[in-house]
Amino acid sequence: MGSKWRKVKLALGMNLCVYSPRTGNDDDSSPTSEILSNAALLSPSTDGSLHNTSPSPSPTSGSQGHGFRLSKSLSRSSKKTCSICLASMNRGDGHAIFTAECSHSFHFQCIASNVKHGNQICPVCRAKWNEIPLQYPNLDPPPGRARVNPVDWPQHNALMTVVRRLPPPRPNPNRINAPPFPAPEPAIFNDDESLGHQSDSSERSSSGKNVAENDGQRTMKIKTYTEVPAVLRFNVADNFTILINLKAPAPNSSENMSRNQASSPQVSQTSRAPVDLVTVLDVSGSMAGTKLALLKRAMGFVIQNLGPNDRLAVIAFSSTARRLFPLRRMSETGRQQALQAVNSLVANGGTNIAEGLRKGAKVMEDRREKNPVASIILLSDGQDTYTVSNMGSSQQQPNYQLLLPLSIHNESSSNFKIPVHAFGFGADHDASSMHSISEISGGTFSFIETEGVIQDAFAQCIGGLLSVVVKDLQVNIECVDPRVSLGSLKAGSYPNRVMSDGCMGTIDVGDLYADEERDFLVSVNVPTEISSSETALIRVKCVYNDPLTKGSVTVGSDEVRIRRPDEAGQQSASVEVDRQQNRLRAAEAMLLARTTAEKGDLSGAASILENCRKVLSETVSAKSHDRLCIALDAELKEMQERLASRHVYEASGRAYILSGLSSHSWQRATARGDSTDGSSLVQAYQTPSMTEMLNRSQASLLGSSSAQRLIRPVLSFASHPKPR
Repeated sequence: MGSKWRKVKLALGMNLCVYSPRTGNDDDSSPTSEILSNAALLSPSTDGSLHNTSPSPSPTSGSQGHGFRLSKSLSRSSKKTCSICLASMNRGDGHAIFTAECSHSFHFQCIASNVKHGNQICPVCRAKWNEIPLQYPNLDPPPGRARVNPVDWPQHNALMTVVRRLPPPRPNPNRINAPPFPAPEPAIFNDDESLGHQSDSSERSSSGKNVAENDGQRTMKIKTYTEVPAVLRFNVADNFTILINLKAPAPNSSENMSRNQASSPQVSQTSRAPVDLVTVLDVSGSMAGTKLALLKRAMGFVIQNLGPNDRLAVIAFSSTARRLFPLRRMSETGRQQALQAVNSLVANGGTNIAEGLRKGAKVMEDRREKNPVASIILLSDGQDTYTVSNMGSSQQQPNYQLLLPLSIHNESSSNFKIPVHAFGFGADHDASSMHSISEISGGTFSFIETEGVIQDAFAQCIGGLLSVVVKDLQVNIECVDPRVSLGSLKAGSYPNRVMSDGCMGTIDVGDLYADEERDFLVSVNVPTEISSSETALIRVKCVYNDPLTKGSVTVGSDEVRIRRPDEAGQQSASVEVDRQQNRLRAAEAMLLARTTAEKGDLSGAASILENCRKVLSETVSAKSHDRLCIALDAELKEMQERLASRHVYEASGRAYILSGLSSHSWQRATARGDSTDGSSLVQAYQTPSMTEMLNRSQASLLGSSSAQRLIRPVLSFASHPKPR
């Protein structure tokens, strides 16, 4: 009896709705106890309503014994606080109050937004409602109206409202009703929804054949730059640097990523390759409250922006992991059911990242059909306490490879498997493990320091995934002159190799997003030249697959040549080559500073970054006020500040440096910190598709297209030139 009263008193202090254990006289069976979060079940605003087709528990005569009476008694204390936004509901503060049939009260605009997307049951006691509040969409809030949300979520303040009675459900034989609670998991996850009748453009194109190389709009661009345009005829240069710049094609159609209306978020499926996406979400006890509410909102945004040919699966993990939602197409019904699965998330338990990833990988392994693009998104705010434990500084580093199933390891002998894009949430996550997971799998690591930017971080990531135009890219570098040999390939984290004779080298790049660029530095030896005024050095060839047409594409460059004059003349160093050398210098300094900081020498780590800044300031690109060099300096300075003390480094410095390393090593945009430093490299590798999705995310958070001018300057990515 004492334990029951302790639960009741705990619930009273937390304004929660508690279902107390049944006695032996109760007729129907139910769980012994259930504590439901008082956070809102969130989903983004759209113009169309999604109707909940799943049955919801309603109060029965049996339920009105213990649990229902307790819920009504608790409602008196909860009436002072909106259970969705957690703000005050005092009368006379200018906000409409809605009181449901179950006696629970909410801000009208909060509950209207909640039920608009299929949540037609009370978020507190789960009672089914016969009448729901509705508000007219797309009405701008009156000027000066105060927000009711403590986490600064702008919302519609509708000028007209209406409450209507729900119509009886109409039978639809084609509609798939999702159960109110997850069904038992199958032993094999081969229940993925069929891809259906997708565009057959691949059959109309040269499927499996080489695509015409003269199609300049749909093929990659290759540019090369030498560090200087000429070398004296009788001189030898052992480490002559050549820059290879690759740029992916633009989106397949102008329709791609162009629809900003919330009512029609999905892009044209004939304009891009569809995606299989598995989200692995941390729902441990530390995610309770605002974190979980923000995660639900961010997932709602992801769901609404996937197209009908994209497929999504949801894995939730705490002490164990469970597949909440199978790999299903994001049709209207699929989105509705995915939202229901996300809204059912409840935070409790420990943090078992390895089990979550194992189950996410199993979804990918067991699927019967495959979309051209596949990826896993992992989010966690804690440290894995089951597979890898943090060891003392005197012991060896934990083996983070144990967190990843072998099936999604990025093997150097083959192209990428399934990349895991990891998101470390808050100050307590294990940045080292999250960075290792992304690095091993070929994904990126983002550091979400401020809770409010989680949706923007997800938006940037899926903005790229929904614009893949190059698959399995391999870059081949071949020496033209037999006297020339390759020295080294500087390709960051991309697997690369040079043949033993030095005549050829390869770089495995994998997938590229639309308009994405890659820069690689190649060093060669330049021999003396007796019979010619030029020396041919290398030739570059790119081979990849078009994910939309499924055809193989080969693109080659012209021979890279340098002049061989008899006398020295005035010549300037290439700014393009110097810029990329600076990027690599900065990345090496970040890596060395992180290693030094992990040994406890924070001042030494800060000195490494400071020395790198001094070296960069003397380079050709810095003196020409190159934007990339300026941004690198600002980033290094930010990292120095996050080495101020052991506490600051543990809370944010380590994660900030690792996220920067991830971005530079893959040359791909990552979210970093709170994304408030406009001069940082957060935007350095951002593509137009990412920018478009970010703008869409910010517009949805503001809740009004006319309020876009209020977007914080640091988040208006289009207003800042990319520092390439």
